Amino acid sequence: MTALLEAHNMSAGYGSVPVVYDLDLELHPGEIVALLGANGAGKSTSLFTISGLIRPLGGTIMWKGKPARGGLHQRCRDGLSFVTEQRSVFMGLTARDNLRVGRCDRDYALDLFPELTPHLDRRAGLLSGGQQQILTLARALARRPDALLADELSLGLAPIVVGRLLQALRTAADDGLAVLLVEQHVRKALAVADRVLVLRRGKVVFTGTATEAIANIDQIEATYLAAPPPNDEPGRL
Repeated sequence: MTALLEAHNMSAGYGSVPVVYDLDLELHPGEIVALLGANGAGKSTSLFTISGLIRPLGGTIMWKGKPARGGLHQRCRDGLSFVTEQRSVFMGLTARDNLRVGRCDRDYALDLFPELTPHLDRRAGLLSGGQQQILTLARALARRPDALLADELSLGLAPIVVGRLLQALRTAADDGLAVLLVEQHVRKALAVADRVLVLRRGKVVFTGTATEAIANIDQIEATYLAAPPPNDEPGRL
């Protein structure tokens, strides 16, 4: 199957300082690819670059078989969604109006997250953090994008909410959505992912299926996902 989103030899960073080096990645419809790594490994920078928020320092990004051009807003018009770790809701609007201004399929949003139904007429600012993130993801998925980039959906949330968010991503992927997922709850991410890339100091150090990663999870966590010592490879972020 032709990849929907590709990064070839992509380097990324801020100013002229690279944080990510020579990233190769393919994302296909119907799959979840988990991008894992310790804090500072370059996961969010990779998503920012792939989404168009920042320009790559090298390499190429392909979207639907063509070089990706323009910023995030243009890529979103062409079927990309990006959910950041911040709660991306309009606090002064009701949950219902948040879904409306997102120009999304409200029925699909409520099919994915029926627990939102009793709260449709509450202002988003009065919802709990978990409910706000559910609303954020519901709105993103109900736009029916071709691909979704998700950066630390679970940050600061209770485990039961994390499970709901990740299961909704799996349901959407089974419906044909391509998902690139950055997630701090590694084992929960592997439970829903198809493939895995692990970053350390901006470089891919492990690739494989989620099944292969689960079989080697203790070694992967100890070797690649623990925070590196302060003097490990000085000068890199």
